[in-house]
Amino acid sequence: MAGQLRVHLGAAPGVGKTYKMLEEGHRRRERGTDVVVGYVETHGREQTEAMIADLEVLPRRTVTYRGATFTEMDVEAVLERGAEVVLVDELAHTNVPGSRNAKRWQDIEELLDAGMTVLTTVNVQHLESINDIVRQITGVPQRETVPDEVVRRAEAIELVDMAPEAIRRRMAHGNIYRPEKIDAALGNYFRVGNLTALRELALLWLADKVDDELSSYRAAQGISETWEARERVVVALTGGPEGETLIRRAARLASRSRGADLLAVHVARNDGLSSSGGSHAHLVAQRTLVEDLGGTYHQVVGNDIPRSLLAFARGVNATELVLGVSRRSRLQSLFSPGVGVTTTNGAGSMDVHLMTHGQVRQGRALPKVENALGRNRRIYGFVLATLGIGVLTLLLTQLRDRISLDSDVLLYLAAVVVVALVGGLWPALVAALLGTFLLNFYFAPPIHEVTIASGENILALAVFLVVGVAVSATVDRAARRTREAASAQAEAETLSTLAGHVLRGAEPLSALLDQLRETFGLNGATLLQRRPDAAPSPDLQHDPESWEVVASVGRTLRTPGAGDAEVLVDEKVSLALCGHPLAAEDRRVVQAFAAQAVVAMRQQQLSEQAAAAGPLAEVDRMRTALLSAVSHDLRTPLAAAKAAVGGLRAPGVEFSAEDQAELLASVEESLDRLTRLVENLLDMSRLQAGALAMHPQPTSIAETVAISLDEIGSPGERIAVHLPEEFLEVTGDPVLIERVLVNLLRNALRYSPPESPPMVTVSAHAGVVEVKVIDRGPGIPSEKWDDVFLPFQRLGDRDNGTGVGLGLALSRGLTEAMGGSLVPETTPGGGLTMVMTLRQAGARRPDEDAPVGALSRGGT
Repeated sequence: MAGQLRVHLGAAPGVGKTYKMLEEGHRRRERGTDVVVGYVETHGREQTEAMIADLEVLPRRTVTYRGATFTEMDVEAVLERGAEVVLVDELAHTNVPGSRNAKRWQDIEELLDAGMTVLTTVNVQHLESINDIVRQITGVPQRETVPDEVVRRAEAIELVDMAPEAIRRRMAHGNIYRPEKIDAALGNYFRVGNLTALRELALLWLADKVDDELSSYRAAQGISETWEARERVVVALTGGPEGETLIRRAARLASRSRGADLLAVHVARNDGLSSSGGSHAHLVAQRTLVEDLGGTYHQVVGNDIPRSLLAFARGVNATELVLGVSRRSRLQSLFSPGVGVTTTNGAGSMDVHLMTHGQVRQGRALPKVENALGRNRRIYGFVLATLGIGVLTLLLTQLRDRISLDSDVLLYLAAVVVVALVGGLWPALVAALLGTFLLNFYFAPPIHEVTIASGENILALAVFLVVGVAVSATVDRAARRTREAASAQAEAETLSTLAGHVLRGAEPLSALLDQLRETFGLNGATLLQRRPDAAPSPDLQHDPESWEVVASVGRTLRTPGAGDAEVLVDEKVSLALCGHPLAAEDRRVVQAFAAQAVVAMRQQQLSEQAAAAGPLAEVDRMRTALLSAVSHDLRTPLAAAKAAVGGLRAPGVEFSAEDQAELLASVEESLDRLTRLVENLLDMSRLQAGALAMHPQPTSIAETVAISLDEIGSPGERIAVHLPEEFLEVTGDPVLIERVLVNLLRNALRYSPPESPPMVTVSAHAGVVEVKVIDRGPGIPSEKWDDVFLPFQRLGDRDNGTGVGLGLALSRGLTEAMGGSLVPETTPGGGLTMVMTLRQAGARRPDEDAPVGALSRGGT
């Protein structure tokens, strides 16, 4: 059997939690209970140490971590001791790495599983659910937390409370912290405002725990009456326009009732076929209002609205229930007492407030009866009711001597059922009345008189009339329910499709509006948003200057009031529709479309903002990388050149001709490097801006390769070149092609080992010329090929001669600007091959829409 947990909860350090726990331990020991101290932290407080002196204290376990020594509760020793009650301080404590459990509350759970009763302590700031609130209040993050559920499972929670002034006096007297920490603590964490807020948090958290216990007790004891232990005001919403008035009055009522809780509830019919005439848009706005006023919104499902409303109110232990006076007319009230009266009669001890509002008595005089079978079937029913009953009468008059009156009644009843099946209620009523008259006139003695001689015949005709009317009403009701069920199914399928609809393509909002238009057969659907700078207008719904079109399909409307129907999503967004007015039963589905359209609009706006921020972020990243790279790579040649020039100009130093030539060569080399870096930066800037000047023309690839090798100088003598025998020309800018080749060759030289120099091969096929720069260096993994073309990125260690990482990025950009491609390949046997592809002069692409890089490439 698991043991019991008792928690002493404090609002702040120093309120006396540990002292209270030790007091309880002493009381239990005096009653003969076996009590031990598993772990108690005294923090050097004399009163706490005195309380421990005469209790059995179990030894702690020593743990070494990162060269330091710590002590923790020895769980194994406590389990071996097997006491009835164990005192364990600081429930939220984090154990030193290497301990049996990560958290002390996990240690305590082991003790509970062993059947021991544990007394422990915790401060409210260590509870997981309010840890962030405490940080906002005090500005001090609490890294040690305990899950709320661990504390809520305790058999008893005792709040150890103390006024803020008393805590500060204890602090000032040195009863909480050491003297050197007192001033800082009083000026920061232990301020009166902080302590007051923490105290309120502790009271509210414990009040919720007590409320849960009360609800559990009431449920276990089957108590349905309201216990006014805590004021709760429930306001019932129908979705009508009167809801906001009821919410505000209920909020004022709650504020006067010692800050009672405010709960709003809407009862949705569970048959899915009828509604209270409410509007989804009204409910959305009313839910927002309730939450703004500090209340909560709830929705329950039930067919019996008064019963469902009372069940919810009793379930939350409500003390007051706010209802609106019925919107129904006096004539409607004659047929049913209404929700207000029924709820009041069943409320018991709960107070019910019936609030007046502007919609009182604004309902319809009588419920509208609709025929469920359509106009054509109703016409067929009337025809059948008159002609069919007449034909049946002619037939039965010929058989009057052979068939009894009872059989005549049954046949007429069958005819009424047939008419009801064909035409519904009203044709069947006509058939029943006409059949009653004809039965009386032609078949009930005395014949051909509107009188009845026998009481049995009177009963038969009366039963026929009642049964005929009942059957007619039943058939009509079944037809109506069938139509409503089909409508509800179609509505559910539409909403299900809308809920699971994956918006694909570049214009998800337009796709959604197009689906709305197709679903309801509209000519146009326009989502409008009120302009932020729109001035208040008396005719806002028809003022084009106040609205802007977000998205539209079909006919575009410039104002919400310009169409046949309007769905107001909120005060700033409206959905305007044209084509035909919306049926009342369609508005709920359209409202769902409108809500989804607003979500799509927000997503589209966020996507646009993200797209706009993307280039800015890229520019910022480039700028940061550029500053990082330039700070080193541009400084290096400048420093070398400055040092050489400074040496030449140094007074009193004479250099030989060879030394002067060497220094001048160093200056020239440094300035050349600096020139290349600046040129690369400028070219990359022009590429990104689309302002790079190009002069494409037929260019000899062999001549360009030779010029590139001359540009490299003596290191280029190591490079092996394999050119085809035929004369090849490519279409491109010769200067840019040379720039690309120089960058590729220098890169290959940098990574090729001395014994395996780079190689250049040139080949032509399918109208393109491929120039491959092959090295036998370490190579690059294929998953990182794209990374080498990013500006200011470099794989491997950095040295003073690698540049700012623009070489390959610039080379690919220049190649693609000339209509070619630059891609890496793995060199057989190890290394990297850079393949530059350009269109052969005079050749046409097989597919003008395909990039050159998509053409086939040959091997080395």
